[in-house]
Amino acid sequence: MDQTEQGTPQPPTFFDQVGGEPTFRRLVHDFYRGVAGDPVLRPMYPEQDLGPAEERLTLFLMQYWGGPRTYSDERGHPRLRMRHAPFAVDQAAHDAWLRHMRAAVDGLGLAPALETQLWDYLVYAAMSMINTPG
Repeated sequence: MDQTEQGTPQPPTFFDQVGGEPTFRRLVHDFYRGVAGDPVLRPMYPEQDLGPAEERLTLFLMQYWGGPRTYSDERGHPRLRMRHAPFAVDQAAHDAWLRHMRAAVDGLGLAPALETQLWDYLVYAAMSMINTPG
């Protein structure tokens, strides 16, 4: 358990509860293995190598769930909708994203309550990125 400057014990973050950085790196790596061959999602990544996108998502998720603030330190405020605005994210992209993320989450073997918490956020995040009808 972490402590505040006053020495008050702080409950572990979600980041800590799921195993920290190795868990998030595995989640995102497994997710991008699916994206690499996906005909709907792959065209949204202009970089030949998915490594930079993988690193950005890893850092974002680690920060969101209570880990290091590296994402904001390197990239500023997440502004997820703005960063995704150049891409047509429709229902098909949403569904493909969640399909690959579901497989990655399932591979983590998290405790059911933690898995549900993570999955609920991912479903919400995917829905909020839709910016194109269809």
